[in-house]
Amino acid sequence: MIAGSLRPVTLPALRLLLGVLFVWFGGLKIIGRSPVAGLIAQTLPFGHNHLVLVLLGMAELGLGALLISGAFLRLALLAVGLHLAGTFSTFAMAPALMFSDSNPLLLTADGEFVAKNSVLIAAALVLITHTSPRTAKSPVPMPENQTEAPETLALLKRVAPEE
Repeated sequence: MIAGSLRPVTLPALRLLLGVLFVWFGGLKIIGRSPVAGLIAQTLPFGHNHLVLVLLGMAELGLGALLISGAFLRLALLAVGLHLAGTFSTFAMAPALMFSDSNPLLLTADGEFVAKNSVLIAAALVLITHTSPRTAKSPVPMPENQTEAPETLALLKRVAPEE
């Protein structure tokens, strides 16, 4: 009962919240108030630190706006996933900031901050898989009386055919 009531809002809520995070974090970078500015400077040591921060902020702001609006959704979700995957370069570029005592099992606060991006990547992958490639709408709409995704229904019919 509860699952059926929540199903229509979960994927749009996930997309909107991911978009809000990107707008928020991108905005902090643009105005120079990001708590990860030092981490970014050590991870991306090329160019002027402030310029790199502002460019990243603008990209995140743009991606967040696309997620919120739903425009170019599949492309935006792919870019979000790639952007988040890029954050793992900090483990190679600034390992002293990621691990305590050089122990890969002892993450620092920065290490935990980056590692949690794996959950955001998973969220982007969930949204990509539930976004129609033809219409780029999120999520793929289901008929009112249908409680399972079409793929699930097809699998169920193969496993337990109706008599």
